[in-house]
Amino acid sequence: MDGNQTGSVEEDFVLLGVGDGVATVTINRPSNFNALSSAMIDALQAALDGIAAHRDIRVVVLAASGRAFCAGHDLRELRAHDDEQWHRALFERCSRMMTTIQALPQPVIAKVQGVATAAGCQLVASCDMAVASVDARFATSGINLGLFCSTPAVAISRALPAKQAAEMLFTGAFIDARRAVEIGLINRAVTTSELDHAVSEIAAQVASQSTAAIVSGKRLLRALNQMREATLTLGAAYALAGANMARDMQSVDAKQGIDAFLKKTPRGEWQDR
Repeated sequence: MDGNQTGSVEEDFVLLGVGDGVATVTINRPSNFNALSSAMIDALQAALDGIAAHRDIRVVVLAASGRAFCAGHDLRELRAHDDEQWHRALFERCSRMMTTIQALPQPVIAKVQGVATAAGCQLVASCDMAVASVDARFATSGINLGLFCSTPAVAISRALPAKQAAEMLFTGAFIDARRAVEIGLINRAVTTSELDHAVSEIAAQVASQSTAAIVSGKRLLRALNQMREATLTLGAAYALAGANMARDMQSVDAKQGIDAFLKKTPRGEWQDR
């Protein structure tokens, strides 16, 4: 994993660049708003697993190609499968990928532009730090389609105060980057032209530190968070949420809501129930 690995636009699901102790993982499906399809989840998991074994990497930047950071799960793929077990398996794999971010020995910085919705917002909340451009917007918008964002709720509810998490999850409303700073979802909101520099500056500061100290600190912070949430471990929380989300995918409301969204038509009577 020495040097830089690059690819043309959408040649690879994930692009990886490594240099000066910093690994940059770029989600690379801009035409699909970097949705977390099954293939994308697998590609991210493979990239993260590879990074975990390299102690010469001291910090990770999670970035995205195009106008959006991540629009959440691939809704067309979800609706193409009407099997609860298939959905449960997908959410389990996605949850494993999210927990891998937190389990990495290296701190992870989300670099956010455009929208980060549903599981995309979950990605941001799962990272140790996050910097966004001022035009970024965040939402857990599943509820607008008749589907509560159960697995995103795990990361959101652990990253935010309870009432702020509830407002995001139950309204599905977008918040801007400045509001995201206020409630603790991200660290900083900067102009679009400053985003690259702001993230690079933090990454370089972290990368300049002792590898042993970084690994120790990440391990300690994870343990402290687990102690705070001792009544339900992260793994158990995702198992519960994934099963709930897979079950909810079978509801008429969720199916109609997603289909209406994909067809760009009014959602129908279900939204008023």
